[in-house]
Amino acid sequence: MAVYTEVTDEELAAFVAAYDIGSVLSLKGIAEGVENSNYLMHTDAGFFILTLYEKRVVESDLPFFLGLMEHLSTRGITCPQPVKNRAGEALGRLAGRPAVIVTFLEGMWARRPDARQCAMVGEALGKLHLAGADFVGKRPNALSVQGWPPLLHAVETRADEVMPGLASMISQELSHLEGVWPKGLPEGVIHADLFPDNVFFLSGELSGLIDFYFACTDAFAYDLAICLNAWCFEQDASFNITKGMALLDGYEGVRPLSDDEIAALPILARGSALRFLLTRTVDWLNRAPGALVKPKDPMEYVKKLRFHQKVEQARDYGLSR
Repeated sequence: MAVYTEVTDEELAAFVAAYDIGSVLSLKGIAEGVENSNYLMHTDAGFFILTLYEKRVVESDLPFFLGLMEHLSTRGITCPQPVKNRAGEALGRLAGRPAVIVTFLEGMWARRPDARQCAMVGEALGKLHLAGADFVGKRPNALSVQGWPPLLHAVETRADEVMPGLASMISQELSHLEGVWPKGLPEGVIHADLFPDNVFFLSGELSGLIDFYFACTDAFAYDLAICLNAWCFEQDASFNITKGMALLDGYEGVRPLSDDEIAALPILARGSALRFLLTRTVDWLNRAPGALVKPKDPMEYVKKLRFHQKVEQARDYGLSR
């Protein structure tokens, strides 16, 4: 989350007037994340999140994201719910951007996740995959392997500003993954961005999942690989196998992995590391002027990718079978 688009008092009042949530008492920008402009909004009816979708988000994808959140909620997944205006519409326009108001979830995200929290995340991810099984919407993953060459093309002339030799490293890894990328794995709706700042905890328990704006249709095991990267490395980029075991056991307690998924996990983990290395490099080299957020360091994913390149089997991540 971040703030790229400022909203005037007059624009905000006119927008909120279409909803049955009273008047705005306060509005505070949320300076986290990298994708959209987000505000914590307090009205007579309580707290809400106001999101303005920025240029990277395709407006035609928004009904998929909003419909998914509503669907998951009916299946027992705690996540923000779109607030509809008096015309029954969740999506509007504010300050020249598509905009939505969603319900506020109580909780805090874990700055330094422990193994118990990793286990809860694994369980929540498994439940999300099952809950989305009958969701009718489909959205291809634009940031899977077929979407990486354009990202490389966008940064290859400047990638070495981040690290000498980075362009060559990314190019070689991409060529390898394109040749071995798994096909035919079980798939459905995935979150695709379940990082610690998108998971809330309250009183020691997982209280909800947020930020479904990368959600898409792809391999379930790829979503799990993203979580291994996001949750199971320490600040020095060492992999914590205890956390890996907890996350994988939590997931398999809900949805056991197939033999094909287990065999593919090391490649999927390499791919997810490359995906975030690429997008972070793009953001690092194209910082939005005036944005109230610092782009995330691509070097974190250089180190993680190097670890995955040495992994030979899923047991190296802590899989207990």
